[in-house]
Amino acid sequence: MFKLIKCCLLLCAMQWQTSFAQPQFTLLPSPFKNIDTLATNDWWNRAPNEIINLKVNRDSVVAFGLYTVHANVLKLSAQLYPLYPNESRTIKLALYQDGKWKVAQRQNANELGWSALFRIENWDHSKDTKYRITHGERAYFEGTIRKNPDYKNEIVMAALSCNSNRDRGLRENYVRNINYQDPDLIFFAGDQSYDHTEHTAAWLKFGLQFRETFRNRPCITIPDDHDIGQGNLWGENGKLSTAKGGSDGGYTYHPEYVKMVERCQTAHLPDPYDPTPIEQGIGVYYTNLTLGGIDFAIVEDRKFKSGPEGKIPQQGPRPDHIRNPEYDPNSIDLEGLSLLGERQLIFLKDWGSKNLESIKVVLSQTGFCGGAHIHGSLDNRLHADLDSNGWPQSGRNKALRLIKSANAVHIAGDQHLATVIQHGINDFRDGPWAFIVPAIVNDYYSRWWWPEDEQAGVNPNKSTSLSWTGDYLDGFGNKISMMAYVNPESPSKGGGYGLIRFNKNQKNVTFECWPRNSDVTTGKASQFEGWPITITLD
Repeated sequence: MFKLIKCCLLLCAMQWQTSFAQPQFTLLPSPFKNIDTLATNDWWNRAPNEIINLKVNRDSVVAFGLYTVHANVLKLSAQLYPLYPNESRTIKLALYQDGKWKVAQRQNANELGWSALFRIENWDHSKDTKYRITHGERAYFEGTIRKNPDYKNEIVMAALSCNSNRDRGLRENYVRNINYQDPDLIFFAGDQSYDHTEHTAAWLKFGLQFRETFRNRPCITIPDDHDIGQGNLWGENGKLSTAKGGSDGGYTYHPEYVKMVERCQTAHLPDPYDPTPIEQGIGVYYTNLTLGGIDFAIVEDRKFKSGPEGKIPQQGPRPDHIRNPEYDPNSIDLEGLSLLGERQLIFLKDWGSKNLESIKVVLSQTGFCGGAHIHGSLDNRLHADLDSNGWPQSGRNKALRLIKSANAVHIAGDQHLATVIQHGINDFRDGPWAFIVPAIVNDYYSRWWWPEDEQAGVNPNKSTSLSWTGDYLDGFGNKISMMAYVNPESPSKGGGYGLIRFNKNQKNVTFECWPRNSDVTTGKASQFEGWPITITLD
């Protein structure tokens, strides 16, 4: 009997290996072979990695889902762990209707990135609907597609950015606080991944950290430079970058990798305004989302931006760093340089001319000025950083005029330095307001707002004890009015998140900024010094 049981166990093991471990995998193009190796080809033969365990039990292969609803169209992206060769690629979306689960759609997971997209038109957004993403008989992820909160006077959005891999732990504080504050929408402004060549594993890690914040509410995620494997990105319409650091403009990695990242992070967003691909067949996702009477424009502020190398006089040890405070800012604001690109300028103009009764918000990766003086460490003072969207100045001003014309506010991340700034275009304070939210984890690359003369600007913000507020020129000569900032000496090293409240009746917007280590459930938590800030729209 013992021998019979042993033989049966051996046979089962052999069958398991035949089902899951046989080398019948999709071979990727050779330029792709050194990126995303943990989740492609014979991924199951890879050694354990520090990012995440990819070899999960088969009842756990559905990791999470992301969704938006816009213009009566539901788009929901399902994210899976890597599948073994003989496992089905079919993913189902079921909806709970009339007291039972009904399969609404079936889609196949893409083996590059392991995501699948569901799209349902004529969606009834007047009621909450439970959804379930399933694979096989046992694996599933459940959540709720919320009804449109257009009946509410105040619409609330949580905004986060820069999920550094210096801390790979869970994000319990964020999940607890955000779910307690219960925003209607959550926005991740970029750098969800800092593991440049292993996006799938890092994206799965991000999902495990934050999925309880977007399981039951719509979510906007947009990739930034680290997500697509670069320290900085000047996309320059999708060309191939060949310079170290990408400062010549374009993308460093294989276009299929870039497309995979954007597919995983943005496929669930509303359809692009103009889906025409850019160079190398890389797609676009700039679009708008209306929710609860608020109209959000989602902008790609890196994809069309010109790279500095070879185009402007180099003013420091790197093509993108200017250290000489005596340089002429006009010498780098040259004809032909682009920031948002003509396509997105057309989009913003069109978007700004519609839904005039709505509060309007522009969402993008980074700020439209040089809002920091010190980068990385206290001994690294830069006069101007061309990675910021303060350059090129003419492109910056074109974007700000359209944002102002739409009577919109701007929300972004990237800088690891929370700020509230009112932009100036021709004069101080004639432009739109912007809130750059803090980094989720600020242990990677801190920045400081620290004027070299340590003087307050003209017309300082007298409602805060912060030393350096008021009107300033940034390193590009742009006019900015600093209202509040969070240097790394602040609580939680400046790490935290933003909460934005849109009051439709009063036509005002309140910016809140919460430290990472706060506990809002106690009723005793405090925001960073200088917040909250409420501004009234024209």
